[in-house]
Amino acid sequence: MVVILVDDAGLTDFAPFGGEAKMPAIQSLADRGTKFSNYHTSPLCAPSRAMLLTGIDNHRTGIATIPEVLTDNQAGQPGYSMFFEPGVRTLADRLKVSGYSTYMTGKWHLGSREQDLPNSHGFDRSFALDASGADNWEQKPYIGYYAFAPWYEDGKPADLPEDFYSSKFIVDRMISYLDSDKQSSQRRPFFSYLAFQAIHIPVQAPREITDTYNGVYDQGWHSMRKKRHQRAIALGLIAADTPLAAMPAKSKKWENLSPEQRALYTRAMQVQAAMLESMDSHIGRFVKYLDDRGELDNTLFIITSDNGPEPSYPIEISGMKTWMSLNGYNHRLDNLGEKGSMVAIGPEWASATASPLNMFKFYAAEGGLRVPLIIAGPEIAKQDWQSAMTMVTDITPTVLDYLNVTDQQTDAVAITGRSMMPLLDGSASAIYGDDDAIGIEVSGNSALIKGNYKLTRNSPPHGDNIWRLYNLALDPGETNDLRAQQPEQFHRLMEDYERYENEVGVIPPATGFDYIKQTKRNSLRKLLSSNWQIFALSAAAVLTLIGLIIKTIYRRRQAKPL
Repeated sequence: MVVILVDDAGLTDFAPFGGEAKMPAIQSLADRGTKFSNYHTSPLCAPSRAMLLTGIDNHRTGIATIPEVLTDNQAGQPGYSMFFEPGVRTLADRLKVSGYSTYMTGKWHLGSREQDLPNSHGFDRSFALDASGADNWEQKPYIGYYAFAPWYEDGKPADLPEDFYSSKFIVDRMISYLDSDKQSSQRRPFFSYLAFQAIHIPVQAPREITDTYNGVYDQGWHSMRKKRHQRAIALGLIAADTPLAAMPAKSKKWENLSPEQRALYTRAMQVQAAMLESMDSHIGRFVKYLDDRGELDNTLFIITSDNGPEPSYPIEISGMKTWMSLNGYNHRLDNLGEKGSMVAIGPEWASATASPLNMFKFYAAEGGLRVPLIIAGPEIAKQDWQSAMTMVTDITPTVLDYLNVTDQQTDAVAITGRSMMPLLDGSASAIYGDDDAIGIEVSGNSALIKGNYKLTRNSPPHGDNIWRLYNLALDPGETNDLRAQQPEQFHRLMEDYERYENEVGVIPPATGFDYIKQTKRNSLRKLLSSNWQIFALSAAAVLTLIGLIIKTIYRRRQAKPL
């Protein structure tokens, strides 16, 4: 049993979904399995990971949002502890007691205390990054919120090898864990969870792969999003009459950029494609490893993304360039994507990688929620596209159903997702009915999907906190707000959403919430908290020096003759 989680991939980023990156390993798995065109996750990484690994709504796991954007009114409240709360059991917990060996490598981001790491949540072996991201070439942080890159092996602080590259290392370490198991004839069934850093900021990849995408993105984001829209139609991912969502209101226009700016943005997108290709090559190594062991044909694969594409462009945030220079980062065209470079694609490219959908990560628009999902393995029907509505919370119950595993622990928090097996074996065309209301909320970005309709609200800076109503069957790009035309439907869904908020314990963020400003505020607070002794000593030294200067001046004045 293998779960592969990609970080920040948009709906059309994977090659089988219309992306430009060469991804033969994922393409091969998609070709022999089922591709989902209407799969939804949460708009942020940690809540999505919590939901994926437990099958439980994020507010009931304790990870309603991420620490980086947590507001004061949420901190310490039930559902907002930022770690798995009592009674929350992971897929690894459930499989381990059923005789499975359980392994995890890559990004964790589900609690920073010793008891929050993978080894305390069902994983026999783990090499985990307990942060939202980190450098892909070295062991160092990528933003000021973190003082270092916190990697742990089996719950203990760990160092990375000299030849570290994240995608390679995540696969290498997983293979080493599987190799340490008994011989194939005696080996227990296993669960491998590979959580890649690709394609989270900083976007980084080997130059030789990046160079192969020269010319691919030279026409800019407007051109690419139209091409992806057309490819999505040609592939059957979306209907032929699906409207293309508009770019975010404050988007830069490609034609207004200087040649130097275009070169940097173009190269950044090349690096992202190269990072996907590099990740896929290492996934291919892992697939071959299982094949060589005679286990490929008996392995279930689930491949997906934690949320939509990353819009943040930290290079333009005030103070970031100073932090970069202090931490060994630059943003130069000559080494973009290589060791020491800070790379992000920004909101314009992010909008294009979610094409034809609206917006991106952080937001409850379809671009933040609807991502690729591929399931392949024994007895999984080959389907070009499965269009039924599905959720990230459906993955754990699907795996348990597929493996015929029953958890006997009676005091566990109840799973809220549903098994997708009726869709995978062809016995049903839907697992949610028209009357089933599915709520989603992270840091004020909210949605409720019921039948073909979706109610949604998005916060600043790209949102405006206004509720809107869409028909996703006709308009997955959310181009036509139906609130004024269908007020009764709008009010019914609002009642459903309010019921969802009360049931799961949503605590809206403080008034005026903006995730970029909140991240800066929390980063500064954490910096001061972690280094208060240094700041106190520095302040004392400065005050002492000022005192000495004043004392010296006073003595000199006293010594002068009248």
